Parts: sequence; C-alpha cells; structure tokens
Amino acid sequence: MSAGIVARALRQDPRQVDFGLRRFRLRPGPARGVLESAGRAFLTGLNASIEPDPAVLGQQVSALEPELRGFAFEGAGMGCALLDVLLPLRRGRLGALLNGPAAEYPHLVHVGVGWACARLRLRPFRSTATDPLLRWLAWDGYGFHQGFFHTDRVVGRRRVEPGIGRGPRQVRDQGLGRALWFCECADPDGVALRIAEFPAGRQADLWSGIGLAATYAGGADAAELARLADLSGTYRAHLAQGCAFACAARRVSGIVPAHTDKAAEVLAGASTDVAADWTVLALGQCAPYPSTLAHYQRWRAEIRYLWERKSR
Repeated sequence: MSAGIVARALRQDPRQVDFGLRRFRLRPGPARGVLESAGRAFLTGLNASIEPDPAVLGQQVSALEPELRGFAFEGAGMGCALLDVLLPLRRGRLGALLNGPAAEYPHLVHVGVGWACARLRLRPFRSTATDPLLRWLAWDGYGFHQGFFHTDRVVGRRRVEPGIGRGPRQVRDQGLGRALWFCECADPDGVALRIAEFPAGRQADLWSGIGLAATYAGGADAAELARLADLSGTYRAHLAQGCAFACAARRVSGIVPAHTDKAAEVLAGASTDVAADWTVLALGQCAPYPSTLAHYQRWRAEIRYLWERKSR
C-alpha cells in the first residue's frame, strides 16, 4: 500500500472537534474557542504528518499560533506512530519527528503515540524511538482519546477497557481527566461534578489530568482556576502535580503563554519555572535511569510531595 493511499485513509475532518457536534458542554465565554482551537491544531499536525512530503508538517505547524504548536506535534505523534505501524517497511517517522521538528515537544509526541494505539485498538506499546520514561505518557494519550471519542461509554458509564492493569489505568485516567476538561468546556463545577461520579479510587488521577489540561490548554480565567482549586479538595496535590507536568512541557518548548503562568500561580501556588523545576527535582529521586511504570508513578508522587512541602 502506498503512502499516498494510507494518507487519504487516515486524514481527519476538522469538524470532529466541534463541541456542538460532540455534545460537549457549551457555555458562554472564550473557553469553547480556546479548546476547539487546540483540537483543530491537533488535527492540523495529524493531517500534515501523514502527507508523503515531510516538509508539509513544518510549513503547517509554523503557520499556527506559537502556543498551539504543541497540540499540532501531539497530532503529528499520532500520525507518525500510525504510519510506522501501517507501513512497517518504512518505519522511522516517529524517531525522525522526535529528533527533528518536535524535539522541543517530547511530552506531546509521546501522548500522540497513545492516540495512535487507541485508534488502532492496541494497548500502548514501547517503540525504540521513544524516551524510556516519557513513553508512559502514551497511556495518557490513550485515555484522552477514549474520553474524547467514546464519551458516553468512558465518561458517562465510566467504563475501562478490559485487560488494563491498575498501574496503566492510573496513567490512562490522567489522560481521561484531560479529556474531561474539554468535555466540560473548562467549567470547574461541571468538572468536579463529573469526577465525583467516578469511584473514589480513580478520582485522584482524574484531578491530575485536570491540572495538566487547565495549565497547558487553558480556557479558564483566574476566578475559575481558584474555584477549580477549591473544588479539588483532598485531591489538591494531584491537581498541582498535573499543573507541574504542564509547566515542564511548556518550558521545554520555549513557549509559555500567559494562561500557563496564571494556572501555575493559582493551581500550584508557584511560578511556572518553580513548578517545572519540581518535575526535575522529583525525577532525581526516582532512579539513575528511570524507565519503568513504577518509576513514572514515583515521579508523580515526588512532585506531589514537593508541592505539599511548599504548601505547609
């Protein structure tokens, strides 16, 4: 099968991120536009990455607003992972993406791999091109995909795909939490009510995803962020941990929008740089060469500890 035929089969319609068509929460204010723009940027990156001409991706991503480029590279991560699986004789696209145009967006590309796995109905797999620790973010992308595209089953009925162990499910639920931010159109009360419907053992990871999405994607003003922090209750540290992850991803990219700075201030009680530094300090507590799921979970736990120590 030629690359051109595969590209035509994989190309996605930008209308599928319309919140009205998806039956997501609609509310006045800028949130819907902010979050739909992120979705359209994702599809721009996906569609560009599957074109036979590799130069198309760089051209189309460069045309986007700088703060949206991470979403485009997330989509490109999905597209390159799909092509590496579907056209195995011409593998190497994911590695070329990570070592080339998306070198400053490694977190987002690894999340995009999870989207590809979900679309292919596969569990996230380890690629030789991926980072030993960030590869676990593919489970986050997997969870986001399931929540975004299978909302009635995964959010409404709170179903988890069969055969997923507790550890991967926790990272998957972090991604599902990110999807909830979109499903509820960045409405703090809607988010809190939806999370409260899930079993108690899953709520912490969902709040972690909310912190990540609220900080990276935006959509909430300062008062709404403060309301979100209040509503997180006993899961406040998890909200801050997700916020710190987003701060780190933004800092690595070199593009930190104002909404990320404000979210860091409100959700983490720190500057973007300080919150991002927590992820570096926490990683140093994991292992000389962290790579396992246990290391990834320890990383998250150490970030929560740093936030709690600062908040005492």
